[in-house]
Amino acid sequence: MGEDDDEGSWSAKAAKEATKYGKINMVLPKTDSYTDIPDQSTWNLSPDASYVYYCANETVHGVEFPFIPDTKDVPLVADMSSNMLTRPFDVSKFGVIYAGAQKNIGPAGVTLVIIREDLLGKAAATCPIVLDYTIMAKDNSLHNTPPTFAIYVMGEVFKWIKKNGGVKGMQEKAIEKSNIIYNIIDTSNNFYYCPVKTAVRSRMNVPFRIGGANGNDDLEKEFLAGAQKLGMLQLKGHRSVGGIRASLYNAVTVDNVKALSVYMKDFYQTHKK
Repeated sequence: MGEDDDEGSWSAKAAKEATKYGKINMVLPKTDSYTDIPDQSTWNLSPDASYVYYCANETVHGVEFPFIPDTKDVPLVADMSSNMLTRPFDVSKFGVIYAGAQKNIGPAGVTLVIIREDLLGKAAATCPIVLDYTIMAKDNSLHNTPPTFAIYVMGEVFKWIKKNGGVKGMQEKAIEKSNIIYNIIDTSNNFYYCPVKTAVRSRMNVPFRIGGANGNDDLEKEFLAGAQKLGMLQLKGHRSVGGIRASLYNAVTVDNVKALSVYMKDFYQTHKK
C-alpha cells in the first residue's frame, strides 16, 4: 500500500498512476485549491504503508515544502523535479528521490534517481524493466543507450553550480529572486494577488493574479503582451489555473528578475485605481 500527500496537481497525478499498482491512501483530503500544507500532525499516515510519496515543489500552484516530512520507518519517496539543486537537504531521510532534469539539472530527457540500497529488488512484477531501479543499478545506469549529449550538458551545469557557490549558493539566489517578486505582490494592495500561504510559497514558481483574487482577464492579457514586447516570455500561468506565473529556476539571473520587477512596478503604477 502506498500513501500520497495530495497537496498539488502533480501529487494528484502521481496518486492516479499509483492506483494501477496497488491501494492508495491519501494522507490529506483531496481539494481543488492548493494554497497551503496542513501541519503534519493532521496527516492520515498509516504505519503499514509501503511508502509515502510527496512532490517537494508543485509548479502549477506554487506550493513548496519548507520541510522534509517525518514518516518514521516508512520509506519516503519524493519528486524533486522542480527544486533539485536549489536548496540543501538530508538525502538520508529518503527512500527514493527522483527528478526530471529539465528544470535545474539540464535538458529534458534525463531523470536523476537516488534510491536507498535496501529498497532495490522490491519493484512490482508489473514494473517495466526500463523503470526497474534494480536493473538500472546492476547495469550502472547503462541498461539502455543513454542520452549522451544531455548528460554532457548536465556535467557543464554542475560545473556552473559549483562555480557559483554550490547548492547553498543556489539557495541564496533562489531566496533573493523570489523575495523580489513576492515583495512586489505583497505591497500592491492586492493589485497583484498570490493565494499561497507565505510559509509554503515556492521559490521556483510564483503564481499570481492581476486585478484581485479572481484576476482581471483584460489586465492579465495586457500584462503578458507588454512583457512579451520586453522579451519576457512564458509568463502565462498553467492552463489549468490561468493567471500569471514567474518561474525562477537556477538559470534565471537576479538581473532577469529585477527586470521583471521593474515592469511589474510600472504596470502597477499605470493601472492601479
